[in-house]
Amino acid sequence: MTNVVLIGFMGTGKSSTGKMLAGRLGCAFLDLDHHIEKQMGKTVAEIFVDQGEEYFRRLERKAVRELTVRKNIVIATGGGTVKDEENRRILQDWGVTICLTANAEVIFARTRRRGERPVLDNLERGDRRQAIETLLRSREAMYAQADYFVDTSDLSPLQVVEDITRYLRRGGNRRG
Repeated sequence: MTNVVLIGFMGTGKSSTGKMLAGRLGCAFLDLDHHIEKQMGKTVAEIFVDQGEEYFRRLERKAVRELTVRKNIVIATGGGTVKDEENRRILQDWGVTICLTANAEVIFARTRRRGERPVLDNLERGDRRQAIETLLRSREAMYAQADYFVDTSDLSPLQVVEDITRYLRRGGNRRG
């Protein structure tokens, strides 16, 4: 079993897919944002409000370094985890990176509720759909470095897990 890292934009299904994938692969699952929340005793949104995004990103870098010593695990990252070059390098060296994608309309529908997506909430300025498209464009090159991609727009989490499992069984692994 290899380590699997789920990356991608918010609302693409990293957490729900990650839990199911770990169950299918018979390994542990860890949601990076939930791990940080548990350590801090606050939600990501509260950390953003109380200490700011840069503080959260430092916590995230620390968590990535700590968690990538583990083996046989599926990690669901936060949407912005790969903004940090060190995080990208560590995660790519440590496991197979699978980028979950979805179109902007689907992401809009999945992230409509305010208060849970601090980066999107702060950027929104009255037009959430435009904020999503702006963020997607700004992160496109970072997500493009993944080993494999699954568009979750029209798939259930189970279908996404089946797609990833097929990829891994075919010998899907890190880019050479």
